[in-house]
Amino acid sequence: MVGLLKDNAVLFISAIIVLAVVVWGVFMPDSMVSTTGSIMDFITAEFGWFYVISTALFIIFCLYLGVGPFRNMKLGKRDDEAEYTYFQWIGMLFAAGMGVGLVFWGTAEPLSHFADPPAGLEPKSQAAAEQSLVLSVFHWGIHPWAIYSIVALGLAFAKFRKDLPGLISSTFYPLIGSYISKWPGKIIDIIAVLATTVGIATSFGLSAMQFGVGLEHVFGLPNNNISQLVIIGAVTVIFLVSAVTGISKGMKYLSVTNLIIAAALLAIVLILGPTTYLIEHVSKTIGGYGSDLFGMTFNTTPYSEDNAWMSNWTLFYWAWLISWSPFVGTFIARVSKGRTLGEFMFGVLVIPTLGTLIWFVVFGGSGLFMELGGQTSMSDTVTQTPEVGLFLLLDQFHGAILLNIMALVLIAIFFITSANSATYVLGVFTSEGNLNPSNRVLVTWGILLSSIASVLLLSGGLNGLQSIATITALPFGVIMIFMMIALYRNLRTEGRSNQKIKDEEHW
Repeated sequence: MVGLLKDNAVLFISAIIVLAVVVWGVFMPDSMVSTTGSIMDFITAEFGWFYVISTALFIIFCLYLGVGPFRNMKLGKRDDEAEYTYFQWIGMLFAAGMGVGLVFWGTAEPLSHFADPPAGLEPKSQAAAEQSLVLSVFHWGIHPWAIYSIVALGLAFAKFRKDLPGLISSTFYPLIGSYISKWPGKIIDIIAVLATTVGIATSFGLSAMQFGVGLEHVFGLPNNNISQLVIIGAVTVIFLVSAVTGISKGMKYLSVTNLIIAAALLAIVLILGPTTYLIEHVSKTIGGYGSDLFGMTFNTTPYSEDNAWMSNWTLFYWAWLISWSPFVGTFIARVSKGRTLGEFMFGVLVIPTLGTLIWFVVFGGSGLFMELGGQTSMSDTVTQTPEVGLFLLLDQFHGAILLNIMALVLIAIFFITSANSATYVLGVFTSEGNLNPSNRVLVTWGILLSSIASVLLLSGGLNGLQSIATITALPFGVIMIFMMIALYRNLRTEGRSNQKIKDEEHW
């Protein structure tokens, strides 16, 4: 038994902790909500600065890698070539890093900031409308991708350059050496698994909420706790069958299909909506985002007793993205082998940010145009129930039923493919980095992920999801700071080694 625990410590301990949270939520939901809410309030009040400063450091470090002395270094051996074309690579990055979130928040977030803006802006004013798009892009632009990049680069160097297991602990080899395979490394991996589980469960919960309200909106089906549990259960069966039968190619085709549907929906809304207004707003939002980026990045609220807006939006996002980063970072690392650091940073930071900006301007900007023009009044509803935002917007166009069905298909496929990939990544993390985890491990994580998503939804809804994500992200955020230091040491060592090879070749 002791030997079995030692060999599978990360799996057993992580699974037990997640199961304990599930049991807590099932039998004492009020206790869970009040406790996690209190802890989240404490963290955002006392450690909100940590999320702000750490994400700023991640961006600075990534920009340095993209243009600094290591920009020509490859993620892999010197003669490794990229496995995917540039456009294939960009498409996979965008789908993995943003899919579910953009569909959920693309309309809802700008309208929420419009109706309930941060201090200093009048609700439902033109200034609030303009700033709402800038704030939305701020939350979904460079910052998320810098967070993902730290994990992705650390894993890519460990796996492709040093031939170490594909584990978060492997990225710490420059700092702790062989201890990555002992208890210090296992503790790192356990924290990574717990953060990933909660980050993914949060996305599961958001998808279930939006799919449930979509079914109610389009087909009149009831949307309640039972229906959302049925949705999670159905998706669980689908992605577990996929995971254990190995039909991963089908998931690739689904991902491509989803990108096509997303692009088609974007084009339709752009053409049917206020096209000129939206195109002009792309330029305006780029300018606003660029000019405000530095100030927003380092913004905290030392002169305000009310930290609610920062807590509900910016701090929640940074926490959620940090907890989501092991999953997305692993995927980005896998598809980025052979890319140089300069190429990686341009592809990961700049292009997805531009795509995100266009998405928010088209969907959020269309809703704002209709609100300001008096064509509709949905911002108050969306502020209270953000999951309905996309469907309310699509109702304003001809062929609304078809557009809403397209949106439902989009959400369903993102839900299934994300769940499938997440189960696989957690399987790898809890199987000593084995790229072919056993079906037993995959099924275990599939059930646990669905269970914790269900419990969080039933116990606290969106607030419960926010609380638990903010809490679990704090320790992993600390890990990411040290991961960044380890990566820099790795790069310096490799840089000296490369220079020595060049000198020998010269002579």
